[in-house]
Amino acid sequence: MPGPKAVTVILTAEEKAGLSQLIRRHNVRQQIAKRARIVLAAGAGKSNSQIARELLLSRDMVLQWRQRWVDLQPIALSDLSIEERLEDLPRPGKPTRITIDQVCQIQQMACEKPEASGRPVTHWTNRELADEVMKRGIVAQISPRHAARLLKKGL
Repeated sequence: MPGPKAVTVILTAEEKAGLSQLIRRHNVRQQIAKRARIVLAAGAGKSNSQIARELLLSRDMVLQWRQRWVDLQPIALSDLSIEERLEDLPRPGKPTRITIDQVCQIQQMACEKPEASGRPVTHWTNRELADEVMKRGIVAQISPRHAARLLKKGL
């Protein structure tokens, strides 16, 4: 039994040219190029399943980008470029409270010997590191585990 009919994508000549040009660019991120291929194929009248098979993608991904393109089409290209239409939306969640500059300061401090900071240890522990970060005023509050994660991540 066939599923619901896919949303119809009707592309203008300008949109087709822009999407094709985007795919051919050498410095475009592959995510963006993949999404442009999805939209072009949808504009050619292909089904979600067909596009998914041809591009080796999930049907859900094809459905998502087809729908997102249709939702953004009423906005003029001068206001929202083709590449901007294919960008990820901002992710939900709480924004980070520790800046990249603060992370760099924490990493720099971790490279120092603990004895230089008056710590009675030879190697930084998570607890000692977090305490020293707060003592120096790099951040107001940080857990030992989070301080260790920042170092491990190596931003």
